[in-house]
Amino acid sequence: MKEFSAGGVIYRKVQNQTEILLILDRFGRTTLPKGHLEEGETEKEAALREVEEETGIKAQIIGEPLGVVAYQFEIPGKGSIKKEVTYYLMRAEEGITKAQIEEIRDAIWYPLERVREVHSESGYENNNMIIKRAVARLEGDTNL
Repeated sequence: MKEFSAGGVIYRKVQNQTEILLILDRFGRTTLPKGHLEEGETEKEAALREVEEETGIKAQIIGEPLGVVAYQFEIPGKGSIKKEVTYYLMRAEEGITKAQIEEIRDAIWYPLERVREVHSESGYENNNMIIKRAVARLEGDTNL
């Protein structure tokens, strides 16, 4: 079985400093907000909806997708699930950060220069390229 999800790397500017919003998932790992596409929904629509549902932040997609992360996992009674998640860079527009505790444990803003470190300590390896590309775009490196 194959599933499709979408999510985002959300950033904001606070006093000339760029921050990125990371979430702490129900397994205690640092990751990015994401979720399933609902019927009739585009990837972009799903990404924006999931970001707002999980974090309380309304955002705007900036540019082309950062990339697609693919992985596989097992669900008892369902079998093997292949999942593809498309991630977008998003600018926070409004809202107060509030974790959807039915889905995640917390949502925390980190300074741009700390995001890779925080993610490498407790994140999922398959998100490394997404984080790297987001940081590069925000730092003005268009080669990634």
